[in-house]
Amino acid sequence: MPVSHPKFRAAAVQAAPVFLDLDASIDKAVGLIAEAAAQGAQLVAFPETWLPGYPWFIWLDSPAWALQFIQRYHDHSLVDGSPQADRIAQAARDHAIMVVMGHSEKAGGSLYMGQWIIDAEGRTVARRRKLKPTHVERTVFGEGDGSDLGVHDTALGRIGALCCWEHLQPLSKYAMYAQDEQVHIAAWPSFSLYRGGAHALGAEVNTAASRIYAVEGQCFVVAPCATVSKEMVTLLCGDDPTKRQLLLEGGGYAGIYAPDGRLLTEPLPEHTEGLVHAELDLGLITLAKAAADPAGHYSRPDVTRLLLDKTPRDRVVLAPQRPPGAAAGAAADAAPLPSAASPGDPAAAGPSTARRTA
Repeated sequence: MPVSHPKFRAAAVQAAPVFLDLDASIDKAVGLIAEAAAQGAQLVAFPETWLPGYPWFIWLDSPAWALQFIQRYHDHSLVDGSPQADRIAQAARDHAIMVVMGHSEKAGGSLYMGQWIIDAEGRTVARRRKLKPTHVERTVFGEGDGSDLGVHDTALGRIGALCCWEHLQPLSKYAMYAQDEQVHIAAWPSFSLYRGGAHALGAEVNTAASRIYAVEGQCFVVAPCATVSKEMVTLLCGDDPTKRQLLLEGGGYAGIYAPDGRLLTEPLPEHTEGLVHAELDLGLITLAKAAADPAGHYSRPDVTRLLLDKTPRDRVVLAPQRPPGAAAGAAADAAPLPSAASPGDPAAAGPSTARRTA
């Protein structure tokens, strides 16, 4: 009996949000979701922290100067289960399209660099957080944990996602490859920061990272990339010539890559908003894997191996309740503090492992 491999059309977003305005940005997102579906896409992916926009202010001046934007950034970050989140899930359901949304996730008093995978029926497939925010991002965002390095079974194949310079983390990439990832979402902000002064932040290096991920992992890579709008430059830079040199308009370089590294999309000009599309035939992955599967026949586990701990790192682990009448000292002796456990040991997770599950 012939084996059927998924074939579908995917879209990557190249656009600016309505910066620091969550509701208006969701309005724009819903429009892009509808546009992608109308053009035949079954998957649409959004850039890194597209809601409510990447916090460029952290790169433009001192932390004290950037504080003027922090409360607004918190107020317009996305909360799981909120009416705003429900609107995005509803748009996926209404247009029968998988959505991978890049957003600033607000959980309690902290923010995280989130990616939310929603299936075509509006159900959560996975929520993940950037494992380690990059450089000054750590003044705004907290960290993820090993549970965020996941690949998920869906109707469109095995889907995974990483943000920005997570694609320069060899061990994190290998962890994804080893989970038989077929379609990878590589979410980027804009490549318009420090242009001419920091080559590593530019389009040449970072589009290459998306392309190399496709070749190394023998998977399709859908790489949305935001743009910086004129309004964002005006808000963040004002009339300061130095800041206007540090952050330019544009910077959009969205693309979709095949498992052999080919760019499948026609690039949009960097200042242009829109969608790039490509047809994905997951059957092509077999041909790429036959040549070099880094987590299979092309590996040498007797020489090098990766230790991956996917234990969710809960901030609070509740101690067992004391039986009625038990002495406090005896109960304390019976309830040792949590300790490190080997990867895969259910005891390592503590009593609560429900964070960010569907």
